Amino acid sequence: MSHGKGPIVIGLSSGTHEAGADFRAMRVLIVEDEVKMASVIRRGLVAGGMAADLVGTGEDALWMAGATDYDAIVLDVMLPGIDGFETCRRLRREKIWAPVLILTARDGIQDRVNGLDGGADDYLIKPFSFAELLARLRALVRRGAVERPSVLEVADLRLDPARQRVWRGDTEIDLSQKEFALLETFMRRPGEVLSRYQLLEHAWDYEYENRSNIVDVYVRYLRDKIDRPFGVETITTVRGSGYRLGD
Repeated sequence: MSHGKGPIVIGLSSGTHEAGADFRAMRVLIVEDEVKMASVIRRGLVAGGMAADLVGTGEDALWMAGATDYDAIVLDVMLPGIDGFETCRRLRREKIWAPVLILTARDGIQDRVNGLDGGADDYLIKPFSFAELLARLRALVRRGAVERPSVLEVADLRLDPARQRVWRGDTEIDLSQKEFALLETFMRRPGEVLSRYQLLEHAWDYEYENRSNIVDVYVRYLRDKIDRPFGVETITTVRGSGYRLGD
C-alpha cells in the first residue's frame, strides 16, 4: 500500500457516452507503472466512454479493487513489488471477481498460461491497438464478474489446478495424477451428489467402460489420503446415487 494511506489515483474520470456507442459506461482500473503508457491507455479508455482509475503497483491495485466495484481491471505484468500474476492471484483469493485483462510485452506461451491459471480472463500483448483493447474489455464486461477462483477451497481442503498441489490445512498431500483429477472434479461441484458415470466422464477417458469399478477404487485411494489421516470424512457415499464432497 502507498504509505499506508491507500494509493494515489491518477486521472479519475467520470467518462461519457459517445453517440451510438454499443456499450454502457464502464469503470476500469488500470494497473501500469510506466507513466507514459498508463497515460496513453487512460486517454484511450476515456475517449471510449469509460471511467478510468490508474495505479502503479500491485499493492495499490489490491487496495483500490477491494474498495471500488470495477467493471474490469487492466493489469500489466511487469510491476514493482508484486507482479501482475501475483496481483491477479491475490485478487481472486480476496474474492474480487472483476474481469482481469493482462497486459504483457512478452508473447511467450508460459506467460499467457501463468496469467490465465492465476485467475485472469484474457491477455493482450504490447504493442496493441485501442480498438482491440476496447473490444476485449467490452467482451469481458458482457460476461460479467463470475466467480473464478484460481485455487479451489472446500472447508480446509485447498486444490491448486495450475500447480497440481493439494493441502489439508497447512499439510500438503501428495496425489497421483488420476487422484488429483478426481478430487478436482469433486471440488468444482462441492455439495453435489456426483454419480459414478459423472466422475468417470470427467476424470477418465473413453477407454474405461461405465461398468468399471475404477471410480470406487480411486475414491477409496482419495479417502486414504485426504480424509482418514486427518480424522475427517469429506467424501461421503450416497447409496444408490454416487458420492458427495462436503455438505
